[in-house]
Amino acid sequence: MSDSLIFRQLFDAASSTYTYLLGDPQSRQAVIIDTVFEQHFRDRALIEELGLHLVAVLDTHCHADHVTGAWLMHLATGCRIGISKRYGDALEGADLRLDAGDRVDFGERYLEVRATPGHTDGCLTYVSDDRRLAFTGDCLLIRSAGRCDFQQGDAATLFRSITGQIFSLPDDCMICPAHDYSGRTMSTVAEERTYNPRIGGQADERDFVGFMENLHLPHPKQIDIAVPANMRSGMPDDAAMPRPADWGPVRQSYAGLLEINPEWVAEHLGEVHVLDVRQREELDERLGRIPGAQWVPLSELKDRVAEVPRDQPVIPVCHAGMRSGQATVILRQAGFTRIANLRGGMLLWQEIGLPEASGTSAAP
Repeated sequence: MSDSLIFRQLFDAASSTYTYLLGDPQSRQAVIIDTVFEQHFRDRALIEELGLHLVAVLDTHCHADHVTGAWLMHLATGCRIGISKRYGDALEGADLRLDAGDRVDFGERYLEVRATPGHTDGCLTYVSDDRRLAFTGDCLLIRSAGRCDFQQGDAATLFRSITGQIFSLPDDCMICPAHDYSGRTMSTVAEERTYNPRIGGQADERDFVGFMENLHLPHPKQIDIAVPANMRSGMPDDAAMPRPADWGPVRQSYAGLLEINPEWVAEHLGEVHVLDVRQREELDERLGRIPGAQWVPLSELKDRVAEVPRDQPVIPVCHAGMRSGQATVILRQAGFTRIANLRGGMLLWQEIGLPEASGTSAAP
């Protein structure tokens, strides 16, 4: 992988979808390809943690097996939404209508747009400026190819798209598909040209069309939900941004933990229950403790979870936010639903200058 490109491959297990985040290290501008609605908080957290500025969210096509997260990402970051112009006015929300020969810039890097219809009539492949990466969507998969039996798909067209637009790339160009159902992550042009059982080796157009027209696959389970939603760029019916929690400004980290800022907690101490999970000797050290906090060491929490009240959101806290993160896991396993880790722990609490108290609550 090029040292001048930030690259992350992300996976949604429910739909077996790969999402790709690409960033320019110098400008910190980035694009994200084939997002999944349910993974919005994960993707947004990674973008924030890497310090990236998202300029575009791109779809390779109008998906039939999951709802895109494009609209959510646009609402959260102000980025543009890019998809094939072939969908025309029927597709709402996209302001970056793309066609063959276009390019999508992010900092000093860019993606070349190649039209690769066949799976659907609006499929695009995005190729990195150094031609080392090709994001092929559902057009070319690892040792496979996208089905052609719905959304104006056509096997002969797909054959020409793959052979003309993808197999013409350098042999070592990495194939980055939108899906894989067997745990494979990436391939190369040379591998697929040689070993792909549908279109590789000596297969001609008749071989490919005959193979694809006799797959007899069931329709995607989500097609009746996904396609109409994706024609709105993933905007939900109520046009509302989902939130990780309804009781406070909670954010999800890329690690999957729910976190909340100490400033908000300090302003709402009467409305939340702070749970200090440090060891006894730490409570008398320079960091002090949060007023009214209950003390239950992390090592005892699983056995004493019944002592933690459930009538208020619970905010675990520790020295730096690591052990309290594990406390949120233990509490969630015990059935707590309103929980969030205190970001930065007592270190950040003291650094900001928020109120401290001495002694302990619920201490032996």
